[in-house]
Amino acid sequence: MSDEPQQRSQGWAPREPEAGPRPNPAPAAGPRTGRRSGPGTGTGAQGAGPAGPGPGAGGPGASRPGARPDQGRTAPQTPRQQPKRKQRPKRTGLRRLVPTWRMVLGTVLGTALLLVGLFALGYFLVRIPSANAAAVKQSNVFLYADGSQLARDGDVNRENVALEHISKAAQHATLAAEDRDFYSESAIDPKAMLRAGWNTVTGKGRQSGSTITQQYVKNYYLGQEQTVTRKVKEFFISVKLDREKSKDDILEGYLNTSYYGRNAYGIQAAAQAYYGVNARDLTVGQGAYLAALLNAPSEYDVIAHPENRAGALARWNYVLDGMVKQKWLTRAARDRVSFPVPRQARGSAGLSGQRGYLVQAVTAYLTSNGILDEDTLTRGGYRITTTLQKSKQNAFVEAVNDQVTDRLDKKNRKVDTYVRAGGVAIDPSSGKVLAMYGGIDYTKQYVNNATRRDYQVGSTFKPFVFASAVQNGAQTQDGRDITPNTVYDGTDQRPVRGWNGTVYAPENEDGESYGDISVRTATDRSVNSVYAQMAVDVGPTNVRKTAVALGLPADTPDLTASPSIALGPATASVLDMAEAYATLANHGRHGAYTLVEKITKDGSQDVRLPARDDDRSAERQAVSREAADTTTSMLQSVVDGGTGQAAQNAGRPAAGKTGTAEEDTAAWFAGYTPDLATVVAVMGQDPDTGAHKSLYGALGQARINGGGYPAQIWAQFTRNALEGDEAADFDLELQPGAEEMYDPGDDTEDPDATGGQNDGGTDGGGEVGGAGGSAPATTNGRTPGQSHTPGRTDGHTPGHTPGHTDGGTGTSGGTTGGTPTDGGTTGTTATAGTTAGTTTGGGPTDTGTTGSTAGQGPLSGLTPRRERR
Repeated sequence: MSDEPQQRSQGWAPREPEAGPRPNPAPAAGPRTGRRSGPGTGTGAQGAGPAGPGPGAGGPGASRPGARPDQGRTAPQTPRQQPKRKQRPKRTGLRRLVPTWRMVLGTVLGTALLLVGLFALGYFLVRIPSANAAAVKQSNVFLYADGSQLARDGDVNRENVALEHISKAAQHATLAAEDRDFYSESAIDPKAMLRAGWNTVTGKGRQSGSTITQQYVKNYYLGQEQTVTRKVKEFFISVKLDREKSKDDILEGYLNTSYYGRNAYGIQAAAQAYYGVNARDLTVGQGAYLAALLNAPSEYDVIAHPENRAGALARWNYVLDGMVKQKWLTRAARDRVSFPVPRQARGSAGLSGQRGYLVQAVTAYLTSNGILDEDTLTRGGYRITTTLQKSKQNAFVEAVNDQVTDRLDKKNRKVDTYVRAGGVAIDPSSGKVLAMYGGIDYTKQYVNNATRRDYQVGSTFKPFVFASAVQNGAQTQDGRDITPNTVYDGTDQRPVRGWNGTVYAPENEDGESYGDISVRTATDRSVNSVYAQMAVDVGPTNVRKTAVALGLPADTPDLTASPSIALGPATASVLDMAEAYATLANHGRHGAYTLVEKITKDGSQDVRLPARDDDRSAERQAVSREAADTTTSMLQSVVDGGTGQAAQNAGRPAAGKTGTAEEDTAAWFAGYTPDLATVVAVMGQDPDTGAHKSLYGALGQARINGGGYPAQIWAQFTRNALEGDEAADFDLELQPGAEEMYDPGDDTEDPDATGGQNDGGTDGGGEVGGAGGSAPATTNGRTPGQSHTPGRTDGHTPGHTPGHTDGGTGTSGGTTGGTPTDGGTTGTTATAGTTAGTTTGGGPTDTGTTGSTAGQGPLSGLTPRRERR
């Protein structure tokens, strides 16, 4: 600080008196007698010069700033006393955390000013842009797993119309569905936005709080991306648009830009796509249905997704009730409205053949798994690499054409016009969908037969009942563990026991009674009375839980916990069933199926996908390995000598099950090898009305069942799809006791004895079965002593052969084969697929005849499966 004294001001308050005399830094220059200027002169009341050494510079008699002129220089002046303020008590404890009213008021006012400022800034900066690129929508490119192009989705189907060319009923229906206060309220509805946000956060599903104005802005000016920036722009553009355009103009724009499914943009295109009429001619019911579609365009298409009909009807009724509430429709008129079923859809020419079905399935996968929403996807610009393999896809088409399509005679057999087919193949180890057959042609038949959920799965559901029995350690009514050898009463229409509901006595196919039979035989012959009782023994609720754990959706129609669940009234899709059977093939480990390998946006930006199914951590043990593998063992018997023998033509170890829906409206074969799980269904549907039709007489056959054309398609596809791959056998760990084969029809005296057939022949001249040596024969990769049913050509019968062996020669063997412990059978598999059977016993005739059965050569060198005892 400067040594020069400060200039004095008369307005200053006097200083407090010093505690003691201040030291004099310099000797006095002499007494001052008046005001002087220049060096060494003290500053008086009005002095301006710097003070020199002496009393005037800082001695006791020196003047201080603020002192009055008349104050003496020799005595200190007494300062004036200021009144002391009363200090506010300090806030203590929790009161310190509570803001004062001044703080609250300041915060509120500050926030309000900030918001007003931000609003003004946003309103000034955000301008109404030109229309977005939706009118010139980009295509999405779909690729096979190898990178080759599968399909490119079609051009936008849009035709803009003026509001006066849209029926009032359709206009009011749209308002009732989307924004009932559109004409009376502003462009923004804060309450709806808050409500939508709360519902989304609390897990009630993603909700839309947007008004029609906001939706129009998003559709026409912006995009579908879910970002804060887009929402902010949407807010300000909506406010501006509401001031600059009339409500009618905004409603017209909204109706012309909204997406209705079936590649229809705008209400005119939708009216044509769903009802074949112009927008001006839409009725109340039709307008209400199109308005309902806005909520879920593809999901509520009751033709493409008949399983969602209940949800679509509920939304349709909501719209009509809203019209009544807004007084746009009288209650009496509303009661007269019936649901207007839309017409059958037609795909675009660019998606002909299987391409449209595959694009449809991939799109459904992306939207249902929340990877991309439908609005975003329809804007285009995505490059989607699927898991589908081109060679296997072609093999599926070829198999259906060879086994079914080329044999149809639509001119002379009307029932042949009803025939439809669907199929899906999945890699059990990864859950990847490798091939899918959706129908004859997407441009001729819009509905994907591989993903639809409206046909009963029939007896292909039965393996889930048995798997649940093993999984839950279930027992029969009299306390016996349920295994493949457990004996049940197979009498036709036998009432189930232990069920508290109404009496249930299912009919066996063709009304046939079987008496006491093992579970294995009941599976081979698909005996309803046995499996209905088993479902009660296991518990229908447990059966349902097991089916869902294996891969069936929990909301599968008619998947009800009752004894009838065993007979397959559930209407799961072919894709659903393939996923469940893939879980059995994967030793009970379930990983949700996947159709997509990779997605990029605009050629570079990767889109995040769910956890990959080949990541083992993404899998879970749906059922125990014992439950899955023992079920596989029984399903091998179905292929060996049961209703699925046609599947032997695949030339590989196989397990599978046949199924038929009521009235023969659908026939199924679901099966797998260790490497590939495939499900095929042949369905009946009227091409004009979409109604389910029976297949009696189709393809010139009295009946169509799962062991016929579906199994034939399965076998040809599996053989060609796996061509060049080394055949592998099943590696199974069985339930204790499952490896011993027993059927009461073989030998009622000894459970270990099996009669009526030697190890290398067909039925051996027994009562059940056909002529010796005439049945299809492959060993199916099985070791001796694994499975046997009377009269079947398994090529592997353990134990004792009573009476005779035929082996296809018609020559009787010894009269006795010895005791069960003495006699056995030995099978030798030749390289050409011939199985020789020799019966050795300790009785009078030690050597039986030799029966040879033409087999499949590739099976000769297979490694036997491993069994856990």
